Amino acid sequence: MRVVGAVKQRVGKFLLERTMKDGIDLRKLRFLPDSVTMPLKRDGLDPLPEMAVVRAAEPVTKLATLFGKDIWLVSGYDEARAALADGASYSNDLGQFVSQEGRSDEEQIGGLGMIDPPLHTALRRYLTPEFTMRRLARLGPEIERVVHERLDAMEAAGPELDLVKEFAFPVPFQVICELLGLPTEDRERFFELGVARFDLSSGGVGVFGAAAHTRDFLIKAVAAQRAEPGEGLIGALIQEHGDALDDVTLGGIADGVFLGGYETSASMLALGAYLLAENPDAMAMLRNEDDAAAVDRVVEELLRHLTVVQIAFLRFAKVDLELGGRSIKAGDAVGISLLGANRDPSMAGEHPDTFDPHREPTKHLAFGHGMHRCVGAELARMELRIALRALAHRFPDLRVTADRSDLDFRKLSAVYGVEELPVHLYGARDRVQV
Repeated sequence: MRVVGAVKQRVGKFLLERTMKDGIDLRKLRFLPDSVTMPLKRDGLDPLPEMAVVRAAEPVTKLATLFGKDIWLVSGYDEARAALADGASYSNDLGQFVSQEGRSDEEQIGGLGMIDPPLHTALRRYLTPEFTMRRLARLGPEIERVVHERLDAMEAAGPELDLVKEFAFPVPFQVICELLGLPTEDRERFFELGVARFDLSSGGVGVFGAAAHTRDFLIKAVAAQRAEPGEGLIGALIQEHGDALDDVTLGGIADGVFLGGYETSASMLALGAYLLAENPDAMAMLRNEDDAAAVDRVVEELLRHLTVVQIAFLRFAKVDLELGGRSIKAGDAVGISLLGANRDPSMAGEHPDTFDPHREPTKHLAFGHGMHRCVGAELARMELRIALRALAHRFPDLRVTADRSDLDFRKLSAVYGVEELPVHLYGARDRVQV
Protein backbone atom coordinates (compact mmCIF):
# COMPACT_ATOMS: atom_id res chain seq x y z
CA MET A 1 0.00 0.00 0.00
CA ARG A 2 1.38 3.42 -0.95
CA VAL A 3 1.67 6.22 1.56
CA VAL A 4 -0.77 9.03 0.91
CA GLY A 5 0.80 11.83 -1.18
CA ALA A 6 1.57 14.42 1.48
CA VAL A 7 2.75 11.87 4.04
CA LYS A 8 4.84 10.03 1.44
CA GLN A 9 6.58 13.27 0.55
CA ARG A 10 7.37 13.89 4.22
CA VAL A 11 8.52 10.31 4.71
CA GLY A 12 10.98 10.73 1.86
CA LYS A 13 12.46 13.76 3.58
CA PHE A 14 11.82 12.86 7.20
CA LEU A 15 13.51 15.00 9.74
CA LEU A 16 13.93 17.67 7.09
CA GLU A 17 16.05 20.28 8.85
CA ARG A 18 13.88 23.37 8.79
CA THR A 19 15.48 26.77 9.23
CA MET A 20 14.07 28.67 12.21
CA LYS A 21 13.45 32.39 12.04
CA ASP A 22 16.36 33.09 14.40
CA GLY A 23 18.74 30.91 12.37
CA ILE A 24 19.57 28.32 15.04
CA ASP A 25 21.70 25.47 13.72
CA LEU A 26 22.61 22.73 16.19
CA ARG A 27 25.49 21.65 13.95
CA LYS A 28 27.29 24.84 15.02
CA LEU A 29 26.94 24.13 18.75
CA ARG A 30 30.53 23.37 19.79
CA PHE A 31 29.98 22.88 23.51
CA LEU A 32 27.19 22.38 26.01
CA PRO A 33 26.92 24.08 29.42
CA ASP A 34 27.94 21.96 32.42
CA SER A 35 24.42 22.13 33.84
CA VAL A 36 23.05 20.57 30.65
CA THR A 37 25.61 17.76 30.54
CA MET A 38 25.12 16.65 34.16
CA PRO A 39 22.62 13.86 33.20
CA LEU A 40 25.21 12.43 30.77
CA LYS A 41 27.95 12.12 33.39
CA ARG A 42 28.45 9.18 35.74
CA ASP A 43 30.56 7.98 38.62
CA GLY A 44 31.54 4.59 37.22
CA LEU A 45 28.24 2.85 36.55
CA ASP A 46 26.19 5.12 38.80
CA PRO A 47 24.62 8.54 38.23
CA LEU A 48 26.47 11.46 39.74
CA PRO A 49 25.42 11.99 43.38
CA GLU A 50 23.80 15.25 42.27
CA MET A 51 21.17 13.26 40.39
CA ALA A 52 19.69 11.77 43.55
CA VAL A 53 19.78 15.17 45.26
CA VAL A 54 18.02 16.86 42.34
CA ARG A 55 15.47 14.06 41.99
CA ALA A 56 14.54 14.16 45.68
CA ALA A 57 14.18 17.95 45.70
CA GLU A 58 12.79 18.60 42.22
CA PRO A 59 11.98 15.59 40.02
CA VAL A 60 11.42 18.17 37.29
CA THR A 61 14.09 20.87 37.42
CA LYS A 62 15.30 23.66 35.13
CA LEU A 63 18.87 23.04 33.96
CA ALA A 64 19.62 26.06 31.80
CA THR A 65 18.34 28.51 29.21
CA LEU A 66 19.60 28.22 25.62
CA PHE A 67 18.48 30.20 22.57
CA GLY A 68 15.92 31.92 24.80
CA LYS A 69 14.23 28.65 25.81
CA ASP A 70 14.35 26.83 29.14
CA ILE A 71 15.80 23.33 29.28
CA TRP A 72 14.21 21.00 31.84
CA LEU A 73 15.43 17.74 33.31
CA VAL A 74 12.97 15.06 34.39
CA SER A 75 14.55 12.55 36.79
CA GLY A 76 11.60 11.24 38.84
CA TYR A 77 10.11 7.93 37.71
CA ASP A 78 6.43 8.94 37.80
CA GLU A 79 7.13 12.23 36.06
CA ALA A 80 9.31 10.56 33.42
CA ARG A 81 6.70 7.92 32.68
CA ALA A 82 3.99 10.59 32.39
CA ALA A 83 6.02 12.73 29.99
CA LEU A 84 7.03 9.74 27.85
CA ALA A 85 3.39 8.68 27.56
CA ASP A 86 2.19 12.16 26.55
CA GLY A 87 2.68 12.23 22.81
CA ALA A 88 0.15 15.03 22.34
CA SER A 89 1.92 17.70 24.38
CA TYR A 90 5.47 17.25 23.10
CA SER A 91 7.31 17.27 19.78
CA ASN A 92 10.37 15.11 19.13
CA ASP A 93 11.18 16.85 15.84
CA LEU A 94 14.82 17.83 16.30
CA GLY A 95 14.96 18.90 12.66
CA GLN A 96 13.22 22.17 13.49
CA PHE A 97 16.42 23.35 15.16
CA VAL A 98 18.80 22.57 12.28
CA SER A 99 19.28 24.66 9.17
CA GLN A 100 18.53 22.85 5.90
CA GLU A 101 20.53 25.27 3.76
CA GLY A 102 23.05 23.40 1.65
CA ARG A 103 22.00 20.02 3.00
CA SER A 104 20.96 17.06 0.83
CA ASP A 105 18.47 14.35 1.77
CA GLU A 106 21.35 11.95 2.33
CA GLU A 107 22.73 14.22 5.06
CA GLN A 108 19.61 14.25 7.21
CA ILE A 109 19.57 12.34 10.49
CA GLY A 110 17.09 9.56 11.08
CA GLY A 111 15.41 7.57 13.78
CA LEU A 112 11.85 7.17 15.01
CA GLY A 113 12.81 8.92 18.24
CA MET A 114 13.34 12.22 16.42
CA ILE A 115 10.08 12.58 14.48
CA ASP A 116 6.40 13.19 15.22
CA PRO A 117 3.08 11.79 13.96
CA PRO A 118 1.82 11.39 11.32
CA LEU A 119 5.30 10.70 9.95
CA HIS A 120 6.28 8.66 13.01
CA THR A 121 3.07 6.64 12.76
CA ALA A 122 3.64 5.90 9.07
CA LEU A 123 7.24 4.76 9.55
CA ARG A 124 6.57 2.72 12.66
CA ARG A 125 3.76 0.93 10.81
CA TYR A 126 6.36 -0.38 8.38
CA LEU A 127 8.72 -1.55 11.12
CA THR A 128 6.41 -3.08 13.72
CA PRO A 129 5.55 -6.26 11.75
CA GLU A 130 9.28 -6.95 11.31
CA PHE A 131 9.82 -6.96 15.09
CA THR A 132 7.09 -9.36 16.19
CA MET A 133 8.25 -12.37 18.21
CA ARG A 134 7.34 -14.62 15.26
CA ARG A 135 9.57 -12.69 12.86
CA LEU A 136 12.36 -12.36 15.43
CA ALA A 137 12.38 -16.09 16.10
CA ARG A 138 14.24 -16.60 12.80
CA LEU A 139 17.14 -14.59 14.23
CA GLY A 140 17.55 -16.83 17.28
CA PRO A 141 19.76 -19.45 15.58
CA GLU A 142 21.79 -16.70 13.89
CA ILE A 143 22.42 -14.97 17.21
CA GLU A 144 23.46 -18.31 18.72
CA ARG A 145 25.86 -18.89 15.83
CA VAL A 146 27.41 -15.42 16.07
CA VAL A 147 27.80 -15.65 19.85
CA HIS A 148 29.45 -19.06 19.83
CA GLU A 149 31.78 -18.10 16.99
CA ARG A 150 32.95 -15.14 19.05
CA LEU A 151 33.37 -17.27 22.18
CA ASP A 152 35.44 -19.78 20.18
CA ALA A 153 37.61 -16.93 18.91
CA MET A 154 38.01 -15.58 22.44
CA GLU A 155 39.04 -18.99 23.74
CA ALA A 156 41.64 -19.28 20.98
CA ALA A 157 42.99 -15.77 21.61
CA GLY A 158 42.85 -15.82 25.43
CA PRO A 159 43.30 -16.01 28.26
CA GLU A 160 43.67 -12.19 28.34
CA LEU A 161 41.87 -9.93 25.89
CA ASP A 162 39.64 -6.88 25.45
CA LEU A 163 36.04 -8.04 25.78
CA VAL A 164 34.70 -4.92 24.05
CA LYS A 165 36.71 -5.58 20.90
CA GLU A 166 36.35 -9.35 20.86
CA PHE A 167 32.74 -9.79 22.02
CA ALA A 168 30.63 -6.75 22.90
CA PHE A 169 31.14 -4.98 19.56
CA PRO A 170 31.16 -7.80 16.98
CA VAL A 171 28.13 -9.67 18.33
CA PRO A 172 25.52 -6.88 17.93
CA PHE A 173 27.21 -5.59 14.78
CA GLN A 174 26.85 -8.94 13.06
CA VAL A 175 23.31 -9.35 14.39
CA ILE A 176 22.25 -5.94 13.11
CA CYS A 177 23.85 -6.64 9.74
CA GLU A 178 21.92 -9.92 9.61
CA LEU A 179 18.71 -8.18 10.62
CA LEU A 180 19.08 -5.50 7.94
CA GLY A 181 20.58 -7.81 5.34
CA LEU A 182 23.82 -5.79 5.08
CA PRO A 183 27.33 -6.87 4.14
CA THR A 184 29.85 -6.78 6.97
CA GLU A 185 32.68 -4.96 5.20
CA ASP A 186 34.23 -1.88 6.78
CA ARG A 187 32.98 -2.81 10.23
CA GLU A 188 35.79 -1.00 12.04
CA ARG A 189 34.78 2.23 10.29
CA PHE A 190 31.14 1.53 11.00
CA PHE A 191 32.06 0.98 14.65
CA GLU A 192 33.69 4.41 14.78
CA LEU A 193 30.63 6.00 13.20
CA GLY A 194 28.34 4.23 15.65
CA VAL A 195 30.26 5.64 18.62
CA ALA A 196 30.31 9.13 17.07
CA ARG A 197 26.51 9.11 16.71
CA PHE A 198 26.23 9.44 20.49
CA ASP A 199 29.33 11.50 21.34
CA LEU A 200 28.37 15.02 22.46
CA SER A 201 31.84 16.09 23.59
CA SER A 202 32.10 18.43 20.57
CA GLY A 203 28.56 19.71 20.81
CA GLY A 204 26.32 18.94 17.85
CA VAL A 205 28.85 18.93 15.02
CA GLY A 206 30.18 15.39 15.47
CA VAL A 207 26.74 13.85 15.73
CA PHE A 208 25.53 15.31 12.45
CA GLY A 209 28.73 14.44 10.60
CA ALA A 210 28.60 10.81 11.70
CA ALA A 211 24.90 10.63 10.86
CA ALA A 212 25.60 11.77 7.30
CA HIS A 213 28.18 9.03 6.76
CA THR A 214 26.09 6.17 8.14
CA ARG A 215 22.99 7.28 6.24
CA ASP A 216 24.96 7.57 3.01
CA PHE A 217 26.23 4.00 3.48
CA LEU A 218 22.74 2.67 4.16
CA ILE A 219 21.08 4.56 1.32
CA LYS A 220 23.61 3.04 -1.08
CA ALA A 221 22.92 -0.39 0.43
CA VAL A 222 19.20 0.08 -0.24
CA ALA A 223 19.87 1.09 -3.85
CA ALA A 224 22.00 -2.02 -4.33
CA GLN A 225 19.16 -4.25 -3.11
CA ARG A 226 16.53 -2.79 -5.43
CA ALA A 227 17.55 -5.19 -8.17
CA GLU A 228 18.25 -8.12 -5.86
CA PRO A 229 16.56 -7.83 -2.44
CA GLY A 230 18.40 -9.50 0.42
CA GLU A 231 16.91 -11.73 3.10
CA GLY A 232 16.93 -9.09 5.81
CA LEU A 233 14.66 -6.21 6.78
CA ILE A 234 15.68 -3.99 3.86
CA GLY A 235 14.90 -6.71 1.32
CA ALA A 236 11.61 -7.54 3.04
CA LEU A 237 10.44 -3.92 2.98
CA ILE A 238 11.43 -3.57 -0.69
CA GLN A 239 9.48 -6.70 -1.59
CA GLU A 240 6.44 -5.77 0.50
CA HIS A 241 6.21 -2.06 -0.30
CA GLY A 242 8.20 -1.52 -3.49
CA ASP A 243 8.40 2.08 -4.66
CA ALA A 244 6.21 3.32 -1.80
CA LEU A 245 9.53 3.54 0.05
CA ASP A 246 12.21 5.37 -1.93
CA ASP A 247 15.92 4.86 -1.25
CA VAL A 248 16.25 7.85 1.09
CA THR A 249 13.20 6.85 3.11
CA LEU A 250 14.22 3.22 3.44
CA GLY A 251 17.81 4.23 4.15
CA GLY A 252 16.47 6.40 6.94
CA ILE A 253 14.46 3.49 8.36
CA ALA A 254 17.55 1.28 8.27
CA ASP A 255 19.56 4.08 9.87
CA GLY A 256 17.06 4.28 12.71
CA VAL A 257 17.26 0.53 13.30
CA PHE A 258 21.06 0.69 13.29
CA LEU A 259 21.00 3.74 15.55
CA GLY A 260 18.74 2.05 18.08
CA GLY A 261 20.13 -1.47 18.10
CA TYR A 262 23.88 -1.43 17.60
CA GLU A 263 25.68 0.80 20.07
CA THR A 264 23.12 0.17 22.80
CA SER A 265 23.52 -3.61 22.64
CA ALA A 266 27.32 -3.35 22.52
CA SER A 267 27.32 -1.21 25.66
CA MET A 268 24.91 -3.55 27.43
CA LEU A 269 27.08 -6.58 26.67
CA ALA A 270 30.29 -4.89 27.83
CA LEU A 271 28.91 -3.35 31.01
CA GLY A 272 26.74 -6.39 31.68
CA ALA A 273 29.80 -8.64 31.51
CA TYR A 274 31.59 -6.28 33.86
CA LEU A 275 28.82 -6.56 36.46
CA LEU A 276 28.53 -10.32 36.03
CA ALA A 277 32.27 -10.75 36.61
CA GLU A 278 31.76 -9.01 39.95
CA ASN A 279 28.67 -11.04 40.85
CA PRO A 280 29.14 -14.85 40.93
CA ASP A 281 25.55 -15.29 42.08
CA ALA A 282 24.24 -13.66 38.90
CA MET A 283 26.63 -15.77 36.83
CA ALA A 284 25.24 -18.92 38.45
CA MET A 285 21.65 -17.79 37.78
CA LEU A 286 22.45 -17.42 34.07
CA ARG A 287 23.89 -20.94 33.97
CA ASN A 288 20.77 -22.48 35.52
CA GLU A 289 19.20 -24.37 32.62
CA ASP A 290 16.07 -25.20 34.64
CA ASP A 291 15.10 -21.65 35.61
CA ALA A 292 14.33 -19.39 32.66
CA ALA A 293 12.73 -16.90 35.05
CA ALA A 294 16.08 -16.45 36.81
CA VAL A 295 17.73 -15.56 33.49
CA ASP A 296 15.00 -13.02 32.76
CA ARG A 297 15.41 -11.56 36.25
CA VAL A 298 19.15 -11.03 35.75
CA VAL A 299 18.67 -9.46 32.32
CA GLU A 300 15.92 -7.11 33.49
CA GLU A 301 17.99 -5.97 36.47
CA LEU A 302 20.97 -5.36 34.20
CA LEU A 303 18.76 -3.25 31.92
CA ARG A 304 17.42 -1.24 34.87
CA HIS A 305 20.72 -0.80 36.67
CA LEU A 306 22.84 0.08 33.63
CA THR A 307 20.28 2.03 31.57
CA VAL A 308 22.89 2.59 28.85
CA VAL A 309 20.56 4.96 26.98
CA GLN A 310 20.97 7.62 29.61
CA ILE A 311 18.47 10.17 28.37
CA ALA A 312 15.47 9.93 26.07
CA PHE A 313 15.47 11.84 22.80
CA LEU A 314 14.98 15.52 23.57
CA ARG A 315 11.40 16.68 23.22
CA PHE A 316 9.86 20.16 23.03
CA ALA A 317 6.67 21.33 24.68
CA LYS A 318 4.03 22.15 22.07
CA VAL A 319 1.82 23.92 24.60
CA ASP A 320 2.13 25.42 28.06
CA LEU A 321 1.85 22.54 30.51
CA GLU A 322 2.53 21.42 34.06
CA LEU A 323 4.76 18.49 34.95
CA GLY A 324 5.80 17.52 38.45
CA GLY A 325 4.47 20.80 39.78
CA ARG A 326 6.59 22.90 37.40
CA SER A 327 5.22 25.18 34.70
CA ILE A 328 6.77 24.41 31.30
CA LYS A 329 6.23 26.87 28.48
CA ALA A 330 5.57 26.06 24.84
CA GLY A 331 8.91 25.67 23.05
CA ASP A 332 10.85 24.63 26.16
CA ALA A 333 13.11 21.59 25.81
CA VAL A 334 12.51 18.60 28.09
CA GLY A 335 15.17 15.98 28.70
CA ILE A 336 14.09 12.80 30.46
CA SER A 337 16.80 11.01 32.42
CA LEU A 338 16.00 7.33 31.98
CA LEU A 339 18.89 6.51 34.31
CA GLY A 340 17.62 8.86 36.99
CA ALA A 341 14.10 7.46 36.71
CA ASN A 342 15.33 3.86 36.87
CA ARG A 343 17.25 4.63 40.07
CA ASP A 344 14.22 6.27 41.72
CA PRO A 345 13.42 4.46 45.02
CA SER A 346 9.71 4.96 44.33
CA MET A 347 10.03 2.40 41.53
CA ALA A 348 13.14 0.34 42.35
CA GLY A 349 12.59 0.07 46.10
CA GLU A 350 15.35 0.03 48.69
CA HIS A 351 18.96 0.34 47.56
CA PRO A 352 18.16 1.44 43.98
CA ASP A 353 21.85 2.00 43.21
CA THR A 354 22.70 -1.63 43.97
CA PHE A 355 22.77 -4.29 41.28
CA ASP A 356 20.59 -7.04 42.75
CA PRO A 357 19.89 -10.02 40.45
CA HIS A 358 17.19 -11.19 42.89
CA ARG A 359 15.26 -7.91 42.73
CA GLU A 360 11.62 -8.30 41.80
CA PRO A 361 11.18 -7.31 38.14
CA THR A 362 10.44 -3.61 37.77
CA LYS A 363 8.62 -1.54 35.18
CA HIS A 364 11.89 0.11 34.20
CA LEU A 365 12.23 2.63 31.41
CA ALA A 366 15.42 1.29 29.80
CA PHE A 367 13.54 1.01 26.49
CA GLY A 368 11.55 4.18 27.02
CA HIS A 369 7.77 4.27 27.19
CA GLY A 370 4.82 5.39 25.10
CA MET A 371 4.78 5.77 21.33
CA HIS A 372 8.56 6.22 21.18
CA ARG A 373 9.33 3.06 23.13
CA CYS A 374 12.13 1.14 21.40
CA VAL A 375 10.60 -0.97 18.62
CA GLY A 376 13.48 -3.45 18.95
CA ALA A 377 13.14 -4.06 22.69
CA GLU A 378 12.36 -7.76 22.35
CA LEU A 379 15.26 -8.29 19.96
CA ALA A 380 17.56 -6.61 22.47
CA ARG A 381 16.30 -8.88 25.26
CA MET A 382 16.76 -11.97 23.09
CA GLU A 383 20.31 -10.93 22.22
CA LEU A 384 21.22 -10.28 25.87
CA ARG A 385 19.75 -13.58 27.09
CA ILE A 386 21.60 -15.61 24.47
CA ALA A 387 24.93 -13.77 24.65
CA LEU A 388 25.27 -13.37 28.41
CA ARG A 389 24.04 -16.87 29.13
CA ALA A 390 26.58 -18.33 26.71
CA LEU A 391 29.33 -16.16 28.19
CA ALA A 392 28.48 -17.36 31.71
CA HIS A 393 28.57 -21.00 30.58
CA ARG A 394 31.83 -20.74 28.63
CA PHE A 395 33.78 -18.57 31.07
CA PRO A 396 32.23 -18.96 34.55
CA ASP A 397 35.35 -17.55 36.25
CA LEU A 398 35.66 -14.50 34.02
CA ARG A 399 37.32 -11.58 35.80
CA VAL A 400 38.14 -8.01 34.89
CA THR A 401 41.86 -7.26 35.19
CA ALA A 402 41.61 -3.47 35.57
CA ASP A 403 40.37 -1.43 38.49
CA ARG A 404 37.19 0.52 37.88
CA SER A 405 39.12 3.79 38.26
CA ASP A 406 41.38 2.75 35.36
CA LEU A 407 38.58 1.96 32.93
CA ASP A 408 37.85 4.47 30.17
CA PHE A 409 34.12 5.06 30.52
CA ARG A 410 32.51 7.25 27.87
CA LYS A 411 32.11 10.90 28.67
CA LEU A 412 29.14 12.95 27.51
CA SER A 413 27.64 10.14 25.47
CA ALA A 414 23.90 9.64 25.16
CA VAL A 415 24.67 5.91 25.18
CA TYR A 416 26.96 5.05 28.09
CA GLY A 417 29.72 2.51 27.65
CA VAL A 418 33.34 1.62 28.20
CA GLU A 419 36.01 1.85 25.51
CA GLU A 420 37.93 -1.25 26.60
CA LEU A 421 37.29 -4.04 29.11
CA PRO A 422 40.45 -6.10 29.78
CA VAL A 423 39.50 -9.54 31.10
CA HIS A 424 41.08 -12.84 32.08
CA LEU A 425 38.80 -15.55 30.80
CA TYR A 426 39.33 -18.21 33.43
CA GLY A 427 39.56 -16.22 36.64
CA ALA A 428 42.16 -17.42 39.10
CA ARG A 429 42.42 -20.88 37.53
CA ASP A 430 43.65 -21.07 33.95
CA ARG A 431 41.91 -23.80 32.04
CA VAL A 432 44.21 -26.47 30.63
CA GLN A 433 43.97 -26.32 26.85
CA VAL A 434 43.63 -29.73 25.19
